[in-house]
Amino acid sequence: MKIKKVLNSSVVLAIDENNKEFVCLGKGIGYNKKNGDMVEKKSIDQIFMPVENIQINEYLSLLDSIPPIYLDITQKIVSKAEKDLDSKLNMSIYFTLSDHLNFAVERAKKNINITNRVYWEIKNYYSEEFKIGLYALELLNEITDIKLPEEEAANIAFHLINAQSQSNDSRDSMKYAKMIGGIVNLVRYSIGSDLKMEGIHYQRFITHVKFFTERFFNDVMLKDENDPMFEQIATLYPEAMEIAFKIKDYIKKVYDGVIPKDELTYLAVHINRLQAYNEIN
Repeated sequence: MKIKKVLNSSVVLAIDENNKEFVCLGKGIGYNKKNGDMVEKKSIDQIFMPVENIQINEYLSLLDSIPPIYLDITQKIVSKAEKDLDSKLNMSIYFTLSDHLNFAVERAKKNINITNRVYWEIKNYYSEEFKIGLYALELLNEITDIKLPEEEAANIAFHLINAQSQSNDSRDSMKYAKMIGGIVNLVRYSIGSDLKMEGIHYQRFITHVKFFTERFFNDVMLKDENDPMFEQIATLYPEAMEIAFKIKDYIKKVYDGVIPKDELTYLAVHINRLQAYNEIN
């Protein structure tokens, strides 16, 4: 395989003799390399061929903004998780968890704490995933010298839970794609036709909507109806919350589903980021 694009020292986009694209992960795999160089097999820890090129673009966009150290940490976490849980995790976790760890450390440096409303449930109902989350915190502290609160172990565990539940069934993919498309179109119409469907905030929004959709169809939505953050976010970001309520109405009308306050809160947060990014660009 040849390198098509070097993302960072740990990730390259490669092509084989049939022009198929692969994402190759490995410590130092992209170090001092350039486009057209051969990929050294001994440097490959993980290799992936996304089903659709649009997925490649989403993941590569995320990776462009993530320091390589977090991908290295994620690889260690995933390796332990697959061994301890005896389960093969969906490839998307390498990218989404790396992004989450980067964001969590940035928040910690700024002394910003976001309460996990399902900490108790994850700690008690997904104890094995939570233990791996604690391992991840120790690893982060050891490598970055940043100590994150124990609640963050639940956030990491949630990524592991999502990665185990993701299905490759084509019927599920079509079902998920329809809901994702409906939500994105609703948000685009609400914000305006000039919504920039690119950039890291758009990719994060899409990733959140994907997980939201999967939680909905697997009946594992966040269900804290006494979420104190709901009123706070509704006050801070009224326009974003209004759009979140439009999504709630859409889900009720099309899928006869109920969206809890917790889910509305996080939808509003991501929509607000999207609005803010759209206004300054």
